[in-house]
Amino acid sequence: MLYFTHSNRVGYLPGYFSPHDPRPARDQLHENYAHGGGVRPFAGFTLHNWESPENAYLNYPGDPAMREVSRATLRDETIIVFQASWVAIVQPSGEHIITRCD
Repeated sequence: MLYFTHSNRVGYLPGYFSPHDPRPARDQLHENYAHGGGVRPFAGFTLHNWESPENAYLNYPGDPAMREVSRATLRDETIIVFQASWVAIVQPSGEHIITRCD
């Protein structure tokens, strides 16, 4: 299990990741969240200020900004949970995928 900030806000999500599993976060989430559809990247989002927990937000054209709810670090990847159950898996370079886990 992985430690998330504000873990009371993320349901079962911490149990989908293990620091003992050598696979990347995306692969762990895809397998362990299979009953929920696995990882299905969703295009069109813009991720802002991901390095700052106080200022991170996710934007989709026409929708209000979604603020960060929680985050965790798995080795060198950052996993950020946003309002409306959107999850970003961010690489050190800033490259990322956005998926939904509800």
